Amino acid sequence: MTEPVVRRADDVSYETVDAAEGMRKGVLVGVEEGAPNFAMRRFVLDAGASVPEHTNEVEHEQYVLAGEYTVGIGDEEYEVAAGDSLLIPAGVVHWYRNEGETDGSFICVVPHGEDEIHLVE
Repeated sequence: MTEPVVRRADDVSYETVDAAEGMRKGVLVGVEEGAPNFAMRRFVLDAGASVPEHTNEVEHEQYVLAGEYTVGIGDEEYEVAAGDSLLIPAGVVHWYRNEGETDGSFICVVPHGEDEIHLVE
């Protein structure tokens, strides 16, 4: 049986995402906390930062917490803001661009498994 977990914001450490200067990731709940199926992560996209086109091997469900920024998914661009939700299917090319003056942030939930980033050239 899975044990309950409460994780305090101060206990989450953030690291720079290698493929994207200006983006940081913190794992809120994942394997190390005993989550059996999914990882919940928080990303921060700095003002003026962008993330290049890439794919991931697992689907992404995202919820925008703060800021306004552009997300490209496949051939479409979407302006997103706090309260918006996204589904990025596994293997679909996507990217991010924050042209605003404030950081953007979002929650991203992914199933456990290989989640390697593949940059599109």
